[in-house]
Amino acid sequence: MKRNLYVGLAFLGTFGGLWIGSDVLAKRATAATTMAPRFEVDPMWPKPLPNHWILGQTIGVSVDAQDHVWIIHRAGSLEAGEQHATTNPPTAKCCAPAPPVLEFDPAGNLVNSWGGKGQGYDWPDSNHGITVDYKGNVWIGGNGRGGGQLATANEGQVGGVQPFNDNMVLKFTKAGKFLMQIGKPGKSKGSNDTENLRLPAKTYVDPKTDELFVADGYGNHRVIVFDAETGKYKRHWGAYGKMPNDVDQGPYKPNAPPPQQFRNPVHCAEISVDRLLYVCDRVNDRIQVFKPDGSFVKEMFIEKNTLGSGSVWDIAFSKDPEQKYIYLADGENDQVHILDRQSLQVLTSFGDGGRQPGEFYGVHSIAADSKGNIYTTETYRGQRVQKFVYKGLAPVAKENQGVVWPKK
Repeated sequence: MKRNLYVGLAFLGTFGGLWIGSDVLAKRATAATTMAPRFEVDPMWPKPLPNHWILGQTIGVSVDAQDHVWIIHRAGSLEAGEQHATTNPPTAKCCAPAPPVLEFDPAGNLVNSWGGKGQGYDWPDSNHGITVDYKGNVWIGGNGRGGGQLATANEGQVGGVQPFNDNMVLKFTKAGKFLMQIGKPGKSKGSNDTENLRLPAKTYVDPKTDELFVADGYGNHRVIVFDAETGKYKRHWGAYGKMPNDVDQGPYKPNAPPPQQFRNPVHCAEISVDRLLYVCDRVNDRIQVFKPDGSFVKEMFIEKNTLGSGSVWDIAFSKDPEQKYIYLADGENDQVHILDRQSLQVLTSFGDGGRQPGEFYGVHSIAADSKGNIYTTETYRGQRVQKFVYKGLAPVAKENQGVVWPKK
């Protein structure tokens, strides 16, 4: 009887040990599981535009403190057949270009629109990028070369540099009142000109210093910083924090040593909560990270074998206090990549090429609201803004999620 009792106790002890061990292993496995934000496309956002308006190439998005979503698009990119309501007499009832700047409320209702040529400022030939800063001011840039095409080899060159038309950024109120212009059309002297820009792609205003950081851009090869109130020049730098130059680097080669200069375009510049500046070196397929003073910290290549327009188009940070994740718009591969911000490793990606909700054609810009939802815009013939609803953190099950369609 005692022998049976001892055997039973031994069995229970062994079983209990196995159960405890398996439980510990399960907890360790759970702890080791890679987590990442999960999204689903909202195919009903935004609501239809009024007045038979349609969008052209949609090349900027920003979210303000009220979670209103701002976009900017290019009416000049629309085909003649998309503007039949504007002919005299009208060819048909539809359609007409929407104003360049559009503001949507969180529900997707259009609440404001403005933009275009006006007194006291030089509106870009080709709008590019929009930022609503922490004070509620609206900044835009441009990458128009003038005359609707690339300047010829000797046209208007200064020291071998083509100045182009869109050498400025503009500052407005939310209502569209002009406040300030930095730079003048046709005046750029290149990547070390401290008075003019050259085809600037995107802006960011630092709430701690009230400094304007410009990804400059499609013509220059630098980040440049100004006082956001006065427009006074502060500093600038190129790749690795070095002085930029405008020497033609030739085509990007994935297997070559890391390029020592930014290629065109330098497409974004965003500061994180821990005071690091992330710069999109688009065609070089990389993010470079700096301190706000221009000191180089590190870099990471993303989809390094991507040719053409490159992989690193724009970024947004997740809305947790540490900004643990980066959302990266990749307009050549037509995906959004989710990165761990500390390691800059891609955790998972979503999207695919196409025109259905959740697909992309030239996903160009990206922004996040206070609830963690993200918004993307598309250039080329994509011509739209999309909303992706934040669904919380989830284990990473696939490297490529494909189209994140709403679950039933």
